[in-house]
Amino acid sequence: MKKAAQILSILFHPVLLPTLGFVLLFNSGFYFSFLSWEAQRYVLLVVFFTTAVLPLIGVALLALRSNFDLSLKKNNDRIMALFFTGIFYYLGFLLLGRIKAFPIFKVILLASVLVIIAILLLSLKWKISAHMAALGSLTGVVFAIAFRTGINPFIPILVLILASGLTGTSRLMLEKNNLPQIATGYILGFLIVYLTIFFV
Repeated sequence: MKKAAQILSILFHPVLLPTLGFVLLFNSGFYFSFLSWEAQRYVLLVVFFTTAVLPLIGVALLALRSNFDLSLKKNNDRIMALFFTGIFYYLGFLLLGRIKAFPIFKVILLASVLVIIAILLLSLKWKISAHMAALGSLTGVVFAIAFRTGINPFIPILVLILASGLTGTSRLMLEKNNLPQIATGYILGFLIVYLTIFFV
């Protein structure tokens, strides 16, 4: 069971979720699902580069310091990683703004930056689950777009709810987070992203 929990934690890692989330959105029946493959590929490349590749490179560079712990157990290490990740997400927001694409893509990344800032501020005193904040954010994206467009993406919502439940259980089994940290992360991510997209 712990091996399965580790696999789920890797599969739904915050570094991978933005890219997986955009793949899910492009196959959810929303109005931007009809973008050409070339346009979708560009968006996915920007998202993957700025939310996965650059943050991983940033953490790798931080790990060159002898006192930096890759597990991010210490608040200072976690805060530094979040700070650079937030900068890279904002870079993604700027890059998407340079193309004539749907504004919703930029809003999603901007909302994600706000979530990272909130996690960073909370990390000054307390630890919340970044895994669940990422899943809550993605769920908030789907719900907000669904309510604004009147489309009911039943399958994506079901997939996200199942992924959230399995990932939350995995984090508990691996003793990486406790229940309040998991619940706070999920609710925080959902509310910030949902409210940002719904009202902006």
